Amino acid sequence: METFKQLRQINPGSKPHVGIVGAGLSGLRCADILLQHGFQVTIIEGRNRIGGRLCQARLGNGHLVDMGPNWIHGTDDNPMLDLAKQTETAVGTWDVASYVFNESGDLLPVAEGEKYSSLVWDIIQDAFVHSNKSSADIDAKLSLLDFFKEKVVEKIPESEDDFEKKREMVLKMSEMWGTFIGSPVDRQSLKFFWLEECIEGENLFCAGTYEKILQEVSRPALSNATIKLDSIVDKISCRTDPNDETRVRLKNGQALTFDELVITCPLGWLKQNLTAFDPPLPPVLTKAIGSIGYGCLEKVYISFPKAFWLPAEGEGRRVHGFAQWIAPEYHAENARGWNQELVELASIAPEAAHPTLLFYIYGEQSEYLTAKVAEIDGQENKDAFLLDFFKPYYSRLPQYSEDSADCQPVCCLATNWVRDELAGHGSYSNFQVGLSNGDEDIKTMRRGLPEHGLWLAGEHTAPFVALGTATGAYWSGESVGKRIAEAYDMAKQNEPLDAAA
Repeated sequence: METFKQLRQINPGSKPHVGIVGAGLSGLRCADILLQHGFQVTIIEGRNRIGGRLCQARLGNGHLVDMGPNWIHGTDDNPMLDLAKQTETAVGTWDVASYVFNESGDLLPVAEGEKYSSLVWDIIQDAFVHSNKSSADIDAKLSLLDFFKEKVVEKIPESEDDFEKKREMVLKMSEMWGTFIGSPVDRQSLKFFWLEECIEGENLFCAGTYEKILQEVSRPALSNATIKLDSIVDKISCRTDPNDETRVRLKNGQALTFDELVITCPLGWLKQNLTAFDPPLPPVLTKAIGSIGYGCLEKVYISFPKAFWLPAEGEGRRVHGFAQWIAPEYHAENARGWNQELVELASIAPEAAHPTLLFYIYGEQSEYLTAKVAEIDGQENKDAFLLDFFKPYYSRLPQYSEDSADCQPVCCLATNWVRDELAGHGSYSNFQVGLSNGDEDIKTMRRGLPEHGLWLAGEHTAPFVALGTATGAYWSGESVGKRIAEAYDMAKQNEPLDAAA
């Protein structure tokens, strides 16, 4: 079979030129692989920085936090964990009970909260098993919530005291799944729930942030690739003949040409910019892009002078790790009863710990809060609104006192991906009710259009065990880089080429 180099009549002494749109994890890793194999690489990035959705910012008290990924999903052969160890990035987890606040804002006894949490995770594991085993036979209209409604009856029989109340609590707690995918549990496809399974092992919180990991991944590209920042693409032209070049037009009118082009833009950007492709993408690819869901997970960090929720041993109740507020009836701004989940950052990885609460929001609540904040003038007023919104939650933590200086927030910081055009107005691919060919759609995007010089990478094209994760973005860029090297017969001798699963 002829290689691309032969078909495109590349001179033996020249370097094929690959353009990469997007300087996130996938684009940077792809650049690294291509540079190792002797390609000329140009990265086109719309922002004034590298990293894409993987970026950090400083709280007002000086602590660095991640605005994008917080977690390393799975520890078995995960390159993100390897990079964390290599860069001495602090990671950790909370081996603690579940802290659950009921509708009235009362903290349940730990044993009761743990029982409900265990039931929720048991049903989620049952759903993974069912989806893996019977995906072909599951109605595309069924959601994860539908499965919960069926299974909770089995888990909590009528013979139990207050069985209806207990079932209702489990169903309300099931909404926590939205913080994993950025969309409500009633939108999660049961048929393709198996695509949400991650690498085996623990989920570790990246307490030291992804900063040093990003520095390490970007080092080859920063040293040896051309990186064009503040360069927004508005037209992409695939080749129609083997000896054509792929062409990119920037919003400033500049035209660039390449032998191959790798698009690593977020799925949300692809969905909203299909008209940028000329000629249009084939229907099978546009269908795949349109079929996979896109979430809107946001984060709000609130810091305090001291972690008042972690008193000295024996001096009061503690909330350690995760906490969840169920359908609050006492929150005037939360009339729709959105659940609220947080992790506290004061008791993980001592070298990176700080007295901060991290609130996760998603779906309608993300859209509501980001829209409200956008209407407010001045950063001080925006922060004041957010602190007021989350006060009904943090004021119910143990040891909170309105009169204590330790309980008064010193700063806050919120993400705004849902209003970010380059992020595609959201974050992370997911699999929603009605999806009929989710795995094939992922494969279609993963394949791209190599015969037309167009390749796709990003967390939405990752191996199935890493979809929607930083690891997935990294692996997808690596895979495309190796596939291009193989196509040009420039792969290193005896180097295995990954076949994304």
